[in-house]
Amino acid sequence: MIQQIEISLPAYARGYHLIDSELNKHLPVLPKTGILHLFLKHTSAALSINENADPSVRVDFEAIMNRIVPENKSFYTHILEGADDMPAHIKASLLGSELSIPITNHQLNLGTWQGIYLCEFRNSGGRRNLVASIYS
Repeated sequence: MIQQIEISLPAYARGYHLIDSELNKHLPVLPKTGILHLFLKHTSAALSINENADPSVRVDFEAIMNRIVPENKSFYTHILEGADDMPAHIKASLLGSELSIPITNHQLNLGTWQGIYLCEFRNSGGRRNLVASIYS
């Protein structure tokens, strides 16, 4: 069986935001076993699973991504939506817009130090929408 819901996340500031608790507010009771597939319906933000314990991880994510994909460079041609837009699209393509997470014993089967991140690459990205598909 497949169950699908849409989740509208609140607007987050630019950066890397743990959204586990926000997802849990919106997800129904999970099946005993299955897969949760998350799809982010945006091209300037991404999803990632990474360390959830030390907040400095988020600072380092932002620093390294800005070094890999800098803003305010003359080689970008897609500039109508601001200096952060084209770099946001590239960063989103590097990290991706979807995740699949196993469900075991009615819970997301993440590792001890793993959390689900919304990676917001725009200075003012606004609300972000996810499609959560639960396969059981």
